[in-house]
Amino acid sequence: SALLLETSTDITATSRHYVDRLFDPDPQNVLQGVIDMKNAVIGNNKQKANLIVLGAVPRLLYLLQQSSSSLELRTECAVVLGSLAMGTENNIKSLVDCHIIPALLQGLLCSDLIFIEACLRCLRTIFISPVTPVQLLYTDPTVIPHIMSLLSRSQHTQEYITQIFAHCCKTPEHQMVLFNHGAIQNIAPLLISPSYKVRMQALKCFSVLAYENAQVSMTLVNVLVDGEQLSQVFARMMQRDKPIEMQLTAAKCLTYMCRAGAIRTDDNCIILKTLPCLVRMCSKERLLEERVEGAETLAFLMEPDIELQRIASVTDHLVSMLADYFKYPSSVSAITDIKRLDHDLKHAHELRQAAFKLYASLGSNDEDIRKKPILESGVIELLCSLTQSDSPALRVNGIWALMNMAFQADQKVKVEIVRALGTEQLFRLLSDPDTNVLMKTLGLLRNLLSTRPHIDQIMSSHGKQIMQAVTLILEGEHSIEVKEQTLCILANIADGNTAKELIMTNDDMLQKIKYYMGHSNVKLQLAATFCISNLIWNEEDGSQERQDKLREMGFVDILHKLTQASDPSLCDRAKTAMQQYLA
Repeated sequence: SALLLETSTDITATSRHYVDRLFDPDPQNVLQGVIDMKNAVIGNNKQKANLIVLGAVPRLLYLLQQSSSSLELRTECAVVLGSLAMGTENNIKSLVDCHIIPALLQGLLCSDLIFIEACLRCLRTIFISPVTPVQLLYTDPTVIPHIMSLLSRSQHTQEYITQIFAHCCKTPEHQMVLFNHGAIQNIAPLLISPSYKVRMQALKCFSVLAYENAQVSMTLVNVLVDGEQLSQVFARMMQRDKPIEMQLTAAKCLTYMCRAGAIRTDDNCIILKTLPCLVRMCSKERLLEERVEGAETLAFLMEPDIELQRIASVTDHLVSMLADYFKYPSSVSAITDIKRLDHDLKHAHELRQAAFKLYASLGSNDEDIRKKPILESGVIELLCSLTQSDSPALRVNGIWALMNMAFQADQKVKVEIVRALGTEQLFRLLSDPDTNVLMKTLGLLRNLLSTRPHIDQIMSSHGKQIMQAVTLILEGEHSIEVKEQTLCILANIADGNTAKELIMTNDDMLQKIKYYMGHSNVKLQLAATFCISNLIWNEEDGSQERQDKLREMGFVDILHKLTQASDPSLCDRAKTAMQQYLA
């Protein structure tokens, strides 16, 4: 242990020696000291941390900014600072706290290209870190136009600047600042740069500039690069022989332009290029992050458009690919890279999240598609098994996806959901401690119990348990939202032909409805009045008997009182119900 102690003190001693040399009166010694420091810190995080703690940063920044320092010294200082920034997030925090960003931005005013590149490289490393406030790029309004003017200086300046822009464009305000300073005209030519890194970063700039921005997107459509339309350049970047990162980012650019209304959804570059490219990104061969990004972008692209949803649903087994997202990671033995496995296990929930988004948008507008993702692929079984997870987030997601599936679904899908979930699990979810799970389960039940034949069929087989669950919730300590949703389910049951008898023969339930009609919360009064309205509706068999029984129980008096309610919707609903008695 004594030996270990000594080595650690050794490092600190040598670190102190490096820092001391920065204060040598002889400039030549200072320069040599900085060069030695540069060689000492490469790949040595311990050494970097020590130098920062011992105060090397303010001194290096001072030397970097001194006009009396030689250009060589200033450049070496920028290189060392860039190396310190390559360490941990804590290093970056320390550098930012020492005001490194304004110092480096000031350095960009120098005319020497090698020095400018060293400053930009260091700025790039700092700005791509999640701990750096991107706002620091926009504090001084002269910075962005000056940086734009440096794009033409070299491939290095192009690579670093586009990477800085791609990382620092986080808000609509940022988008507009860059747009107004000519980002599009200045960056577009870089898409055909001989350097892959420059092309890639330029592409990333366009994806963050175009995201949910109509003005940028409309401008991009009319840009020509070397005589070719930008959308064609992006389409070429999605070809299968291009690196995945490039395909995915180009697909994002076109997706965002399409969603902003700059490209039509039936344009060939969307249907024949972007959509298939994003579907490919969802396949098993792709890395986890690529699949997540692919699925999320695809969901965003299809969300508003039925035709795209229809095409996607028949493309390349997309639906069965998504089923894999939930079984991830599959066979552990096949995964040789343990580090990769560990990383993927930690992020597997992101994959499921992305698949949920995609499911939701796949089935958001079209009936036939929903039936097709669903019955063939075993997805229902899968979602039902997720509802049994220990993680509340997964339970919510599983039940939420089932709820979306049941919405306006046909009888076959609904019966399959009830069968796969099983009544026991359904009622377990109705007593879930997590309110989100409970709300989504009630939503599922409400969607299952819509349209008369469905209501009657489900209530004839599960009526007793469902009524029991409704009773428990209405008697329990639950929020207004939960109770309102439960009363809406009751109103759906009251709309069935045979199902309504389950309420009419249950005096306890009728008393509960009566209680909620007089409740202090209007939402609950409305939902309860809706139940009664459905029970006494005229044109239906047995309506006379139901009306008589409910009058005897005092419901007419309550309705009469509600016709004077201060809330207009409640007043209207009560009047409509009263008219059933008068007809």
